[in-house]
Amino acid sequence: MSRILICTDDPDLLEDLLRLAAAAGLESDVVRDILAARQHWSSAPAVLVGGDLSAMFSDTPLPRRSRVVLVGLDLDDADVWRRAMSAGADHVVFLPDAEPWIVEFLVDADDLGGCMAPLVAVVGGRGGAGASTLASALAVTALLQGMSAMLIDVDPAGGGLDLAVGGEDTAGLRWPDLAATRGRVSAGALSLSLPRVNDLTVLSWDRGSPLAINAEAIESVLAAARRDTDVVVADLPRSFDEAARAVLVECSMCLIVVPAEVRACAAACRIACAALADARDVRLVVRGPAPSRLRAEQIASVIGLPLAGYLRPEPGLAAAAERGDPPARTGRGPLAHFSRRFLERDLGLHSRRAAA
Repeated sequence: MSRILICTDDPDLLEDLLRLAAAAGLESDVVRDILAARQHWSSAPAVLVGGDLSAMFSDTPLPRRSRVVLVGLDLDDADVWRRAMSAGADHVVFLPDAEPWIVEFLVDADDLGGCMAPLVAVVGGRGGAGASTLASALAVTALLQGMSAMLIDVDPAGGGLDLAVGGEDTAGLRWPDLAATRGRVSAGALSLSLPRVNDLTVLSWDRGSPLAINAEAIESVLAAARRDTDVVVADLPRSFDEAARAVLVECSMCLIVVPAEVRACAAACRIACAALADARDVRLVVRGPAPSRLRAEQIASVIGLPLAGYLRPEPGLAAAAERGDPPARTGRGPLAHFSRRFLERDLGLHSRRAAA
């Protein structure tokens, strides 16, 4: 049984929150200070922070995560909203009015917290770094390894990832059709409604005007995608909007792709700082060759991120993209090699074809 985290030193509030957790069919870990909360903070499917401890959480912030609710004690407490923002809470609610909402929230959080596929976010350290190519290659490689995968394009100005995998003419819903999505989305229905290119499910953009996607829509789609596939890969814009930040908060890992160039390293430092504000695990992928003789380890040290790997040049990649051939589709070359190693070593996803 999943165990939510309840943070309060108020006995009356604790009794109410334990009762609501039981109504949602969940057990609870209870802590009374921020030091004790650290042990369960990242693993719990949801966190309920009592208003009595909210100042403590805002003064000593823990890593940013989703599904944190501040349960207020006083409707007239005007400062509760500031403390909630500082503590990284998604919602502020007050009892007893919010009791039905909390039960529903906990049920949904428990569902999202179990058996969720890893979510990999990929972003370019500078324009044209090859982030979309790597994102596509990761998803294609997962398919070649016998896994299911979904590729999600979160960059409204990127031209459309359906083009990158040769699926621009494939029927199915695009982001403009899902922009108003709220709440729980059927995983099966989402997968069936999206374009499917050689067994790869793709959520991309149409060719119309750019459209802003809010955090609630992206969170609903991501939750459904992660319930229905073995791995989800999201391609992010370099300027993080509301949707991109929602992906970073939820992602298992964020990869920043940077060419081995001095100016690209400078630009990637800014991207890294922005990503680290929301993502728990950010790593660097260095793309060669290096005209300035910069080594991948040197670049990672300068930017201050762990090195996920080095991508050697791949002849014919640009020509294949123009033909609409998905990257890494042959299973050979630097992209395919990096993707297989990353899926197995860093995400713990092993080939099902090999097992068969």
